[in-house]
Amino acid sequence: MKIIGIAKREKPRGQMQLIERAFVSETTGVESDFRGKFRQRQVTLLSDDQWQLACQELDIKLPWTFRRANLLVEGVHFKETDLGKHLVCGDMILKVTEETEPCERMDQQHHGLKTALTPDWRGGICCTVIRSGLIKLGDNINFRKV
Repeated sequence: MKIIGIAKREKPRGQMQLIERAFVSETTGVESDFRGKFRQRQVTLLSDDQWQLACQELDIKLPWTFRRANLLVEGVHFKETDLGKHLVCGDMILKVTEETEPCERMDQQHHGLKTALTPDWRGGICCTVIRSGLIKLGDNINFRKV
């Protein structure tokens, strides 16, 4: 897996800001992202492969930031069996806590997006930060056995 996108937003319903690198910590999640204070949902990851499936289903190409996730990764399909697993990127370690369930905000972004993201964990995963670290575009991120 590789990180191909990093984004943050400083307030609820705020504009997603694309960044090339970020410090991710146990206390703040992705630096300056308002969700970092929510323990179970400090960092959210979206699979590019699954995002593309949702867009194909809608027959439209949408920016991944419509999903409002922190990290876009390629080369993985998230699934229920990923719960509790650790993701490692350099010094940073994340623990998968839950599926990111699509909400009504997705349909505000584009009609039908919530439904397209619902099957097979297409909406991504939520993680808590186990160990802080600096991440950047192009970094490899891998599941590690606990």
